[in-house]
Amino acid sequence: MSIVVSGAIFIDIKGFPNSKYIPDGRNAGYVEYIHGGVSRNIVEDIANLELRPTFLGIADESALGDDVIRKLENHKVNTRYMRRIPNGMGTWLAVFDEKGDLAGSISQRPNLMPILDVLEKHGDEIFKDADSVVLEIDMDKEIVKKFIQLCEKHNTKLYGAVSNMAIAIERRDFLQKFDCFICNQLEAGMFFSDDFADKTPEELCEIISKKVISGKIPSMIVTMGEKGAVYADMNGDKGCAPAKKVFVKDTTGAGDAFCAGVVSGLTYGKSLKEAIEIGTRLSSSVIISSENVCPRFLPEELGIEL
Repeated sequence: MSIVVSGAIFIDIKGFPNSKYIPDGRNAGYVEYIHGGVSRNIVEDIANLELRPTFLGIADESALGDDVIRKLENHKVNTRYMRRIPNGMGTWLAVFDEKGDLAGSISQRPNLMPILDVLEKHGDEIFKDADSVVLEIDMDKEIVKKFIQLCEKHNTKLYGAVSNMAIAIERRDFLQKFDCFICNQLEAGMFFSDDFADKTPEELCEIISKKVISGKIPSMIVTMGEKGAVYADMNGDKGCAPAKKVFVKDTTGAGDAFCAGVVSGLTYGKSLKEAIEIGTRLSSSVIISSENVCPRFLPEELGIEL
C-alpha cells in the first residue's frame, strides 16, 4: 500500500516572545526557520509512521529547495515526481503569543501548476500503486479536477485538507468527491455559511451529520481544538472524540499531524472513530514542541497493521 500527498511547500518563519506578547509593541524573543506547508507536513508525518509515502510538490531551484528535498528523502518520502522551479516554495511568516497560540501571520503562495503537468505525464504510473491520496482542496481547480479524475479511474480513496480557507471555499463543489474531508471548526462554519464558534461537540456533531447527509458528502471530520473532534458520514454514523490534555508550546502543524493520522488509519482499514484516535495522538505529540511534525512512531504503536 502507499499514500500519495500533494500540495505546496512553505518555509515557516516563526517568532516566539520571551514574555507576554504585546501586539503593538516590540517583543524580545527568538525566531525559527522551519520547513512547512500543510501537505509537506502531512507527508513527513506519514513518513514518520514508517509508511513510505509519495509527495507531489514543487521546490525552489536553490540550496533551500535542496535542503527540503533532502530532508524528505531522509524520512523515506518518495520525491521522484517532484519538480524544481524558481520561487517554487511559499513563505509563511507567523508570530505566536506567550501561550503558543498564533497571534498573526502572512503567507505567500507558490505556483503549483507544474503539478498538473506531472499528472498528465505520470498520473497512471503514480496511481496504479496508490491506495489513497491526500490533497489540499485549495490547489488550482485544474489540479484538483485531475486528481479526482485519476482517483475515480483507479478506484483510489481521496482525502481532503485545507491550507488557505479563502481559496478553499471556492472549491466547495468538490466536497462530494472526497471520501473524507478534514477541517477545523472555523473552516466548517465557512463551508456551510454558518458560525459554529459557540457550539459544544455534541451540538456540532448533530449539525455536521445533517449537513453531510443533505449535502451527500461521504464523510467529514471537524476538529475543535481542546474540545476534540466530531465526525459524521452520509450513512448516519457520527460521534465525538475527546482531545488529549497536554502542555501546549506551539500549535503549528497539529492539524496536519491529525490529518496524517486520520488518513493513515482510514487507508489501513480503520473506522472513522479509530482513525481519529490515531490523529489525536499524533497532533498531541506535535503541540508539545516547536516542531511542525510528529516524532517517529512504529505502525504497531498506533494499531496500524501493514
